[in-house]
Amino acid sequence: MLRLRDFLSRRGDPLQLEALTGDIGLDRQLPDAEVASPGLALAGYTGRFAPNRLHVFGETEITYLHSLPPEQRERSLEQFFGFDLPCIFVTKNQEVPSELLELARNRGVPVLRSKLKTAEFYRRVKPVVEEAFAPRTTLHGSLADVYGVGLLFVGRSGIGKSECVLDLVERGHRLVADDVVQVTRRGNDVLIGRGHELAAHHMEIRGIGLIDIPALFGVRSVRQQKRIEVVVQLDDWETAKDADRTGLSREETMILDVPVPRVVVPLNPGKNITVISEVVAMMHLLRYSGVDVAAAFNSRLIKRMKEQRGVREYLQEDYE
Repeated sequence: MLRLRDFLSRRGDPLQLEALTGDIGLDRQLPDAEVASPGLALAGYTGRFAPNRLHVFGETEITYLHSLPPEQRERSLEQFFGFDLPCIFVTKNQEVPSELLELARNRGVPVLRSKLKTAEFYRRVKPVVEEAFAPRTTLHGSLADVYGVGLLFVGRSGIGKSECVLDLVERGHRLVADDVVQVTRRGNDVLIGRGHELAAHHMEIRGIGLIDIPALFGVRSVRQQKRIEVVVQLDDWETAKDADRTGLSREETMILDVPVPRVVVPLNPGKNITVISEVVAMMHLLRYSGVDVAAAFNSRLIKRMKEQRGVREYLQEDYE
């Protein structure tokens, strides 16, 4: 949920906003993630007008309104405010027509003014709105940054996800989230994972309890968020299906309609899952750079088999 009051209270004031209509409408929930200018709606053409968007009045719109005679300006604004508008932004610290402010107060539409130029305002406001309206979900697992690759460890409760990530942290890698991973989709195929704000990089280790990772290993042992690039599924050895032994077949899992590579690792006593996780991350980096070890090995093997077949066929033709 995104409210206009959230814009005013953002840290660092990136949008440089002031509320021209006081507290009117600041607590309403914004219905749409689109940010656009009213365009021809101010001139009377409303056939393609989408009122649910966040409307930005730049220099073109404000100059146009000031150029109209008072009666025509009032008619134009009354038609515009006849729609259910969520809010109006005015850029470049421009002087807002009094008719617009009066109608906004009467209709309960908040008007916020920014000192930024219109293009800069669009550049800054769009990531804020897209983040607020992005698809999101919560997963049970542990997320770690291993060699710059986001590994999401999943599996049944008690299988050892937290212990594996703890061992990775001890080896110099970084914890992102444990137990509860909040996932947000950016754009079409980027998944960003982060921990719950109350967890604050704590981990639960059975037999020990809660531990504070930054306090034990330093601030370099954690990071606030990370892109999820590979899912590492930990399974029991007895119940796991036949594991991939060549790397030629690629498994995927869907998270928020985004396909993510999945590696299934059967666990048995003595298996060093930490080293395996590091290898998973390095193999992902190799594939990302265009090197596919399994495919290259398979190609060499097929080539050698064809060569050996050619030798056998040649010898079969020798009758002496």
